Amino acid sequence: MSTPAHRARLVLALRSAGIMDTLALSAIENVPRELFVPDAFQDRAYEDTALPIGYGQTLSQPLVVATMIQSLALSGREKLLEVGTGSGYHAAILSHLCRRVYTIERHRPLLADAQTRFDVLGLSKVVTMAGDGIKGWPEQAPFDRISVTAAGDAPPQQLLDQLKVGGIMIMPVGRQSRVQQLVRFRRTEDGIESEPLMDVRFVPLLPGVAEAAEA
Repeated sequence: MSTPAHRARLVLALRSAGIMDTLALSAIENVPRELFVPDAFQDRAYEDTALPIGYGQTLSQPLVVATMIQSLALSGREKLLEVGTGSGYHAAILSHLCRRVYTIERHRPLLADAQTRFDVLGLSKVVTMAGDGIKGWPEQAPFDRISVTAAGDAPPQQLLDQLKVGGIMIMPVGRQSRVQQLVRFRRTEDGIESEPLMDVRFVPLLPGVAEAAEA
């Protein structure tokens, strides 16, 4: 069960770990993480740990979520693409910090559950689509920011092509069998610059829309 104390303790832990973006911390405190956690893990909703959500996917560790959001350097005016909706937790936080969030998920049941949560919370800034996240969302491009919540060997060119000049993309890079790096990519007039941020562990970025399967 969530209480203001649970949320406040999580924010204090994130601040102690180096998250200093006050707007991001406020958004994290205002989003009820327990709503995005399976019933079996409700007692761990505010632990700084990743949790399974079914279909081989996970709800990311709060510190990783906070690091990704802080690294996007959001002002509130951005049009953002999220690849990998998952439970919807990341998009829910981003909706408090962006002008509009477009989020893609390849697992239709996860997307349906996430949409229900967005509706319950009244998050009208979030637009969802079942699809292949590697292809991005060309009809809505270009984007000021892109947040990818699955790991690949390299950033997909189709996503980089949908990033505005001056835009930022955050994505974990690396093979599943090795340590992955969370990397910040910036599009400049001269090309793409990259900066590693931290070691992470994410599920793989896969093409296509997944067939129905057991959770």
